[in-house]
Amino acid sequence: MSAQDTVSFGFETVTPDEKVDRVKGVFRSVASKYDVMNDFMSVGIHRLWKHDTMTRLNPQPGEAHLDVAGGTGELARSFLRRADAAGQRRGDTRKATAIVCDINDAMLEAGKARPDTAEWGERLNWVCADGTALPYPDRSFDALTISFGIRNFADRVAGLREFKRVLKPGGRLAVLEFTEMTAPLLQKAYDTYSFNVIPKVGEIVTGDRDSYQYLVESIRQFPDQETFKAEVEGTGFSNVTVTNFSGGIAALHFGWAI
Repeated sequence: MSAQDTVSFGFETVTPDEKVDRVKGVFRSVASKYDVMNDFMSVGIHRLWKHDTMTRLNPQPGEAHLDVAGGTGELARSFLRRADAAGQRRGDTRKATAIVCDINDAMLEAGKARPDTAEWGERLNWVCADGTALPYPDRSFDALTISFGIRNFADRVAGLREFKRVLKPGGRLAVLEFTEMTAPLLQKAYDTYSFNVIPKVGEIVTGDRDSYQYLVESIRQFPDQETFKAEVEGTGFSNVTVTNFSGGIAALHFGWAI
């Protein structure tokens, strides 16, 4: 195989098809404990990052939201709550809708089973699909989010192109992902925590050390903030900004489909 025929799966080199299959296996294995383990992966502050991401997205009544690699639907439910609150403040009765799109059926089933899902009824839908081949027409959504998912894509750029395609003109893209810390000493400390603690905790909580070993390796394989920003801009998004959270443990890349 040539380098062009391979992608990273953590620190391994595999074919794109193999990465897709192995990522499915990782998330099928950890689905039932995914939300719990996110607390360990982010040192417990991923909820604040998602809160700030949704504040930036600014959901509005009547909008259509797509949460790609949405897993258990945390951002989709937040979008609906925020949109309803905005409508109540302005007396706007239009109801937003959201779709959680994930390549892994086990993650979707875990999300459907959550007690805070049923209240949304038909306004919240669940679709098993690949983020690089979205099953929606052009210009279908007002807002698209992906949190801690794009680093698992076999082809990030193909995914970004799909995001641009399905967003309406003026639609917003929010990509939240673990990235590179702004201070080298902090990065070294977080790497020590990631590689020595997270796989061990993953084994205790889920019985699966290997999946969490992959997840921490995949973080280190993801490009730095400016490199990824260039990828987002290169697929046609405008006014792309980067907001670092917690010294760069994670970053929000936000852009507009113009």
